[in-house]
Amino acid sequence: MSKDERSEEPPPKLFSAREEWKDVKPIEQTELSNPLVPIFYPPEYKDALDYFRGIVATEERSERVLELTERIIRMNPAHYSVWQYRYETLMALNSSLEKEIRLMDELALAHMKFYQVWHHRKLLMMKHKRPLAELSFIAKVLAMDVKNYHTWAYRQWLLTYFDDDELWRYELPFVDLLLKEDARNNSAWHHRFFVVFDSGVRDGDEDRAMVVRRELSYSKQKIALAPNNLSAWNYLRGVLNKTGTKFGSVKSFVIPYTLPREEGASAEEVLDLDNPSPSSYAALPCALAIEFLVDVCEEEGELNRAVELLTSLAEEHDTMRKR
Repeated sequence: MSKDERSEEPPPKLFSAREEWKDVKPIEQTELSNPLVPIFYPPEYKDALDYFRGIVATEERSERVLELTERIIRMNPAHYSVWQYRYETLMALNSSLEKEIRLMDELALAHMKFYQVWHHRKLLMMKHKRPLAELSFIAKVLAMDVKNYHTWAYRQWLLTYFDDDELWRYELPFVDLLLKEDARNNSAWHHRFFVVFDSGVRDGDEDRAMVVRRELSYSKQKIALAPNNLSAWNYLRGVLNKTGTKFGSVKSFVIPYTLPREEGASAEEVLDLDNPSPSSYAALPCALAIEFLVDVCEEEGELNRAVELLTSLAEEHDTMRKR
């Protein structure tokens, strides 16, 4: 059915016009007698909320409550009280979690930016306890909006709550795939840092010195591909800060990115994973590299050199941020 055909469908029958709801006393929303800014709700929404308040007053838990709450959620997916009452009703009825998760698949894809959708899903997953398939669904949502905060937060909750090695083993390959598609995906960089440094030590990563070398090499390679990628530079800084490694330890890598490319010169075709050279199409000098070198100079006490670099940023290489 096309979107146009669905839009021509008659609106659903009001609960007040349905015989099976005649035993429920609807409760209207309490309003001031003369509100300064009255809210005009659509008739379908007002009708459903009136009946929702009615069933809450009698503490009813039934299949028709699930129907009512679904109707309201489809009209307003941010209504936390309705979500909570729906969850409590599901538990009281011992309803099928599989069926509810299938419905949530639809609603999460349609309303992925609503925190309430993901909170309800979290409550279901704590009962359902099948996280591996959930990672595939999250990947599907991220394919639609790769930087959606709520989806990433839910993925991190899922990983830490179940804390299963079978789950964690997919994360770095998953992030690497996203960064190959878009090296500037700050959400993917953040998730990589979370997996490597903020979620415990995974099997195979017990040698933390090796992990640090791997992550430094990874960020350097991404910088070499796109030197003006702030996310990669931030990741490099984050690794150094997290591990207490001096910024000066990567000075030999940074300096080539701070220098202009000589006219007619081409990038060296020398494979050095520890200190990869700027790509042949990189715009040099790179303002982000100069900014990083400022921190190195401050760390090493070369304050005059740091001032010179900052002046070059303000007057030549990064004039947009000049104060």
